[in-house]
Amino acid sequence: MISIDGLAVEFSGRTLFSDITFNINDKDRIALMGKNGAGKSTMLKIIAGVDKPTRGKVTAPNGATIAYLPQHLLTEDNCTVFEEASKAFAKILSLKKELDELNHQLETRTDYESEEYYKIIERVSEVSEQYYSIEESNFDAEVEKTLIGLGFNRKDFQRLTSEFSGGWRMRIELAKILLQQPDLILLDEPTNHLDIESIQWLEEFLIQSAKAVIVISHDRAFVDNLTNRTIEVTMGRIYDYKVNYSHYLQLREERRQQQQKHFEDQQKFIAETTEFIERFKGTYSKTLQVQSRVKMLEKLEIVEVDEVDTSSLNLRFPPSPRSGNYPVIVDDLSKRYGDHVVFKNAKMTLERGEKVAFVGKNGEGKSTMVKAIMGEIDFEGTCTVGHNSMIGYFAQNQASLLDEDITVFQTIDNIAVGDIRTKIRDILGAFMFGGEASNKKVKVLSGGEKTRLAMIKLLLEPVNLLILDEPTNHLDLKTKDILKEALKAFDGTIILVSHDRDFLSGLATKVFEFGNQRVKEHFEDINGFLRNKKMENLREIEKK
Repeated sequence: MISIDGLAVEFSGRTLFSDITFNINDKDRIALMGKNGAGKSTMLKIIAGVDKPTRGKVTAPNGATIAYLPQHLLTEDNCTVFEEASKAFAKILSLKKELDELNHQLETRTDYESEEYYKIIERVSEVSEQYYSIEESNFDAEVEKTLIGLGFNRKDFQRLTSEFSGGWRMRIELAKILLQQPDLILLDEPTNHLDIESIQWLEEFLIQSAKAVIVISHDRAFVDNLTNRTIEVTMGRIYDYKVNYSHYLQLREERRQQQQKHFEDQQKFIAETTEFIERFKGTYSKTLQVQSRVKMLEKLEIVEVDEVDTSSLNLRFPPSPRSGNYPVIVDDLSKRYGDHVVFKNAKMTLERGEKVAFVGKNGEGKSTMVKAIMGEIDFEGTCTVGHNSMIGYFAQNQASLLDEDITVFQTIDNIAVGDIRTKIRDILGAFMFGGEASNKKVKVLSGGEKTRLAMIKLLLEPVNLLILDEPTNHLDLKTKDILKEALKAFDGTIILVSHDRDFLSGLATKVFEFGNQRVKEHFEDINGFLRNKKMENLREIEKK
């Protein structure tokens, strides 16, 4: 059991949280929830030993290991993917090497009665106990299984880690953590850089194999499937629920309703008591009663109602200009880079108003197809963008295209038209740019904030074909819900490249699966696609 006792963090005269106390037990799968800025990532860093609290402590049993995967990595190295992942077993291999060396000394030395010889025997006993308590396994096979589960191909194993993007390097770090089999795994937004198949594999691994997990994630389906406990950080304190995320939402709402009732009852009592004091404060016969009630009010502890996110704005964007009946028609489209075939003979017809999802492992051609539709690459076959199709494209680098010298408000004010101009403050508030944040210069925003601003900007421009590449990576659950409802109401055509099942559910009505050099059309939503895919995988396992 790992104990968190009286944690407090204060800086610049502000208390982030105080007197935080809870225990982490074996088999706990904890979702750490709360609005942006509540202190979730800070708490994870303190538990990991990366940051120190102002007060309080984290206590773990001797020999317990805590592994931490942050949101952003800044690693530099010059070894292969397989070598880097194998570092997970460095401690075990070091123990084995020491044990071999000690045993060799015992075999070759002849000073059997010496103090030094006895010390070697004692050390052999200590190291043996540690080494043989570790379950014997084929390390290379474990590394291979984990890397493949996280989306790597065997041909990637001998490539240098420096050749990979930040997202793939994050997967290597995640592989090392999982291979170490630590007593507690701390994960901060682990699904941002994973495709659907890798998320499913990670879920299964954590449920079946992990000892204890704390996760911060905006992927609702991932959190719901994985967790059995939810700790909410709000207004400097925590609430601990022994349930998963969906059940926690129900209990939290009940809690807030009770708080609201107690608050209203107390306010009524204060008003009545104050009125009594004011009426009789000069009346001699009521002096004792008045004094008693004044003291009562002074000692009264005011009921607090936990903060509620009131930004439940139902975004309605201006009607999109009408396009032709078929905004995108792809026929026998093939793309290769040298000898590498991305896909061949792909066919795709999108009708006006359709909302489709592109899914599949990374590197199987989703972004390549988007580039073909955008006219950014050469290819074999035909790709026709229909009459009057006006494309709005959201890519990972979208944030870098913003004007950094103007404010958040000006960025949106410059493009807003019609009735939407009267709702700019509401829209910005819904996307976490409320109050003073709307007057910040774009240049001082974080990467995630720029991404959210770029998303608002795109959704307010007059387009009828939206292509969104991983639009939810930097959005919290509330903002994702707002965006999802806005996209549902959008009357144009949408292509969504996403690994977020909860976001796609109820939004995309058709799925295009990219894999094995093919693009396969599935006439069902993401839930039906995943159900059927699971069955296919089971049959494949049975065949093997």
